[in-house]
Amino acid sequence: MKNLSTFSKTVLSFVIIFFTVWLGGYIARQIAIYQLFEPVELNLKTFYNTNNLYSAFSLLVPLIISNLITYTCFLLLFFIFLFTSKLNLQKNGWLFIITLIIIITAPFEIYLSLIDYKIIRLGIANVNESNFILELIKERLTKLNSFALIEIFSYLAIIFLTLFRPLEKLNEN
Repeated sequence: MKNLSTFSKTVLSFVIIFFTVWLGGYIARQIAIYQLFEPVELNLKTFYNTNNLYSAFSLLVPLIISNLITYTCFLLLFFIFLFTSKLNLQKNGWLFIITLIIIITAPFEIYLSLIDYKIIRLGIANVNESNFILELIKERLTKLNSFALIEIFSYLAIIFLTLFRPLEKLNEN
């Protein structure tokens, strides 16, 4: 990591920025979405009705948009960093594990992002189909129900791996 070019260091800085913004936004979005429902089942809280449900969705749309943008930028910049830094994954086990976590979780997150895109389209179009948006949100929560929690903990592990850099070969012995 000491012999990185200026370009690689700049890309790494942007990777870190987009990663932290995405992870924080992801956690905030999950909290905001789960606040719509009762704790035990996916029944809408009695507070929400058809009149104020769309306003709740309009508050979720910016969170979803920012997550889509930051995740896409994070993924692209991470792979650009990986190829431009020319770090050896065999000597940097921590970077290998981080890369595996990102590659394994990316298809699932991209699949859920497609559902998010549908929610955004309906939310921006001011469609008064609150029930359809609600069904899309329920679909997102039930398709891969525990994936969000697994992803949050996996990406928190990335922070640990980046800070402590375990499994790093320091010499050739």
